[in-house]
Amino acid sequence: MEINDSTARGIKRKAEEPFVSPQAPKRIKALDQDVVNKIAAGEIIVAPVHALKELIENAVDAGSTLLEIVVKDGGLKLLQITDNGHGINKDDLPILCERFTTSKLKAFEDLSSIGTYGFRGEALASISHIAHLAITTKTADSSCAWRAHYADGKLAPAKPGQSADPKPTAGRGGTQITVEDLFYNVLSRQKAFRSPSEEYAKILDLVGRYAVHCKGVAFSCKKHGDSAMGISTPSNASTVDCIRQIHGSAVANELINFEVSDDKWGFKASGWTTNANYHVKKTTILLFINHRSVESSAIKKAIEQTYSAFLPKGSHPFIYLSLDIDPARVDVNVHPTKREVNFLNEDEIIESICAEINARLSQVDTSRTFTTQSLLPGAIVPVSSSSTLQSDRSRSTSAKTPQRPPPSTPVKPWEYQLVRTDPQARKITSMLPPSTNNSSTPAAQAATYITSPKTPTTCGLTTVKHLRAQVRDSMHTSLTEIIASHTYVGLIDPTRRIAAIQGGVKLFLVDYGMLSNEYFYQLGLTDFGNFGAIRFSPPLDIRSLITIGVEREKALNKPTDRDVPWSSVPDLVTHQLISRRAMLAEYFNFNISPKGELLTIPLLMKGYTPSLAKLPRFLMRLGPYVNWINEENCFHTFLSELASFYTPEQLPRKEVVEIQDAQGDDAPMGDADVPAAETNGESSSLEARKEEMARVLEHVLFPAFKAKLVATKGLLRGVNEVANLKGLYRVFERC
Repeated sequence: MEINDSTARGIKRKAEEPFVSPQAPKRIKALDQDVVNKIAAGEIIVAPVHALKELIENAVDAGSTLLEIVVKDGGLKLLQITDNGHGINKDDLPILCERFTTSKLKAFEDLSSIGTYGFRGEALASISHIAHLAITTKTADSSCAWRAHYADGKLAPAKPGQSADPKPTAGRGGTQITVEDLFYNVLSRQKAFRSPSEEYAKILDLVGRYAVHCKGVAFSCKKHGDSAMGISTPSNASTVDCIRQIHGSAVANELINFEVSDDKWGFKASGWTTNANYHVKKTTILLFINHRSVESSAIKKAIEQTYSAFLPKGSHPFIYLSLDIDPARVDVNVHPTKREVNFLNEDEIIESICAEINARLSQVDTSRTFTTQSLLPGAIVPVSSSSTLQSDRSRSTSAKTPQRPPPSTPVKPWEYQLVRTDPQARKITSMLPPSTNNSSTPAAQAATYITSPKTPTTCGLTTVKHLRAQVRDSMHTSLTEIIASHTYVGLIDPTRRIAAIQGGVKLFLVDYGMLSNEYFYQLGLTDFGNFGAIRFSPPLDIRSLITIGVEREKALNKPTDRDVPWSSVPDLVTHQLISRRAMLAEYFNFNISPKGELLTIPLLMKGYTPSLAKLPRFLMRLGPYVNWINEENCFHTFLSELASFYTPEQLPRKEVVEIQDAQGDDAPMGDADVPAAETNGESSSLEARKEEMARVLEHVLFPAFKAKLVATKGLLRGVNEVANLKGLYRVFERC
């Protein structure tokens, strides 16, 4: 006999309460199709980044070479992707968003040889059930584009009362997919997201992965309404160039290439990984299996174990790995989002890949034994052997971790491929007169720096972001790589601002004035709104300084300046600066009192102070040479003048002791607009300035160029190659 549940728990029933008979088991019913579709959509589209992944893969499958992505509120409000692929036929639009409609599969057996990204026909169907979906597409043989809206997997009218049929519209070849209000009907999923910025970061990470992997495809991704791109890579960029643009030069400069294949296990692997000179706290792995971005904890653990023999404890590498496996050995249908795949002989394939990476790292480690040659009289040739100069990391961990024996001894490189890296080697400055030979030891810091309690601010101005994008767009890749990996040789001619640097096996003469001007301009954009301050005590009278600048400008005696009312310039410029002192103080830490006293000027770099002899002309030029009307032009011209002020001046020759006012800081080598004024005495101050300049160049400016400068195409005219070791060997071989 069945007992009432309340009686079983010992709860008494009141007399007036009716007796409830036991309920029969509930019958099993089929779910409503709309519920089924939403459940399936929730399995495939977990977050905006998953929707974008499906759309990117479909676009690449369509033969696209250009993908433009626009995101709003982390993809929850808007997710738009535009490609230039072959488009979608108008006749296919009615069933485009129905489940399991695809052009890539016909039978289940086709899964064993699938070679495309998408194949199940679930992505667009899933999106249409949880978002407002619109598609504009045009094929090559179509006279116009067609636009269709979808809801719950079917065509839907754009507005109530209109027809649901696709509408003709203007459009370019390819497809544009617009996803709005993602998860609008699944509120529990909407509430699960922390912040739009976090979802946007995930989207940038995904786009960056495919930008590195998809050769010949240009990617761009930005927030809706922003002119600056979060990611932008050209279609002709190499894999290393894409890694440099997305992950930085610190990674790209330390990459080594590897390739391994085995017909027995049916795989081929290739990629780029960092050497033992680079390490971070978290492993970054870009893994693609059969060109699909996936995750594999087994591969990640094996690679980290391989690097444990080369990196310090707690350090991890960066690796990009593209793994091609025979499709018959791979099951790509094991995860709803295709994030994970299973393949045969996983352990053997991973072991082969790690063995190749270990071998490549061992070769790089062996090549770090330095070969030197006695080229100068009295030079000491250090005795080096691979047994004494091998990395301490390899020697200390070889006993702990069993390693696969390294390959055969690498072939000895030709002499013209060797790069002198011995820190004890003599520099070119040692051959110059003693007065300029004091730059090897950094001078004591003369300035006193006080830390400000001001909290750094994030610049969100569209105009500044646009100026930064202009710098990135004008980047010269090869010259940037040379600057980022150069070795400073020495100061050659301070009168023409020429220094020598070594890049690989080449020697270059560079105009450090042009490099400095571009660097300080870029530094101004990077630190916009967060400048330090050089404080004057007591304050300086701006009008008096501008008057001095006017006198120097008049001394140039340019024909175009003969009609300039010089007498009124000091008052006009002073009034101009005082009227805009609030803006100057907020953005540039350029503080002026209401009485016209100069309190502070921007500090761009610690350890380097610009020549204050240039201050009068700098203040004078802030009037006529800065566009105070347009915001973007204002920031550009002001930062250009500030960079010109910070650029090291051209020093006069020995017989000249007065430092000339620098002109044309972005001019080619040797150009100067201001003639040096000859005087009669005190050459010691000039020699001291030359020694200080040599110290600053070696220990402050060129290390800063190496770390941060993005070399633009305009700097090419300030860099001249004067020697190439490989070319010299070819010349002397004929003798």
